[in-house]
Amino acid sequence: MPPQPTKDDILDDYTDATSTFGDRLGLAREAMGLTRAELAHRLGVRLHTLRNWEEDRAEPRANRLQMLAGMLNAPMVWLMSGQGSAPAETATSTDRLAAHACLAELRLLRSEQSAIVERMARLEKRLRAALEPRA
Repeated sequence: MPPQPTKDDILDDYTDATSTFGDRLGLAREAMGLTRAELAHRLGVRLHTLRNWEEDRAEPRANRLQMLAGMLNAPMVWLMSGQGSAPAETATSTDRLAAHACLAELRLLRSEQSAIVERMARLEKRLRAALEPRA
């Protein structure tokens, strides 16, 4: 899995003078380490809707804008106008990578557990057959 971009990497391509609402929304989402699908799910909107916001084809209603600001730890004024400071990063990419590694290890352990359960069932079957009285 490629490493997640850091906030500094994301900010390299960003300037206040040229940014749009969609640019700032994408920047804040990426700084939080979220995919579009993850953020759309958390907001309770369709992925298509969030994509339209980030591509400046539409804008969210006021209630969704408030939710966005809260979830992305971004000042609402900054999201709307670019004035003020960009959001602070709360979850580091290292933390997210560590979490993904833990999930991968859990999946591996589950598959190993399933294999062991199958081996135990075969062994039990063989033992039962060996212990049955023969006619």
